Amino acid sequence: MPKPAKTEPPRLDLRGGRALAQVWDPVVRLFHWSLVTSFAVAWLTHEGDLGWVHQWAGYAAGGLVAMRLVWGLLGTRYARFSQFVRHPATVLRYLSDIATGREARHIGHNPAGGAMVLTLMTLMLATAFTGWMMTTDRWYGVDWVQGLHSLCAHLMALLVLVHLAGVGLASLRHRENLVVAMLTGRKRPPGPGDIW
Repeated sequence: MPKPAKTEPPRLDLRGGRALAQVWDPVVRLFHWSLVTSFAVAWLTHEGDLGWVHQWAGYAAGGLVAMRLVWGLLGTRYARFSQFVRHPATVLRYLSDIATGREARHIGHNPAGGAMVLTLMTLMLATAFTGWMMTTDRWYGVDWVQGLHSLCAHLMALLVLVHLAGVGLASLRHRENLVVAMLTGRKRPPGPGDIW
């Protein structure tokens, strides 16, 4: 597999005598965990007396995605869309490699992970937008808007489960805890055959 255009390796950070690659910057990590929290809060408060919490969690999620879109263009190396957004054929090849146990380790998002990031962000924006539509005079109580909002939210929940399964599989296959990496920002440095 070809390496990205930049050939310099990721910056290494020595912690406890062990070299670690600095991958996820604080903005990416804060975005990720804030989006997880806002979606969970919105999901848990969609019925009952906490409708205002549901709305504000949805607005927060939409704002977070808007911020991440900007950071995907202007941010650090591994935050940029140009680093992890791949052609659909590349994503399909990577999924095929996963099925046969031949997938390469990526220091940043792998092609399937990049596709999931884009899909989840798109669905989150659609969920937030249709939720906002339901608060306006024009769209309040309109069945198709409510149905689309619900469909987007349920698809998000389903894809979150697929995402977690993918994170678990990649963590096992590459012997690397990706949840911890998204908390600390650091991963094992690239080795032979790794894509960075």
